Amino acid sequence: MPKLRTEALIAELEEAAGQLGLKVIYEKGDFSGGYCILKEEKLIVINRKFDLKHRASTLAKGLAEVGIENLFLKPAVREFIEEQSERNEIPLRGNGDAK
Repeated sequence: MPKLRTEALIAELEEAAGQLGLKVIYEKGDFSGGYCILKEEKLIVINRKFDLKHRASTLAKGLAEVGIENLFLKPAVREFIEEQSERNEIPLRGNGDAK
């Protein structure tokens, strides 16, 4: 399966976040970033000091935390999200593991 360039991957991940009603924001600071809820607004916060690969990873982890089961994603994008969630032991929501 062909891999996407990192910039294209980030664009796909940002689009997926939008479909889930998540706002993606890039800020500077002393934090790693991820999914959060601030005053009832669902966000994925990404440290803008990070390189593109780290930004993509942070986006993927946030999407995995929220759940991607109801989204149509390119196979390479879904695979990347699954890889990132496995790397950090984040269970994908709706993956059939819950009983």
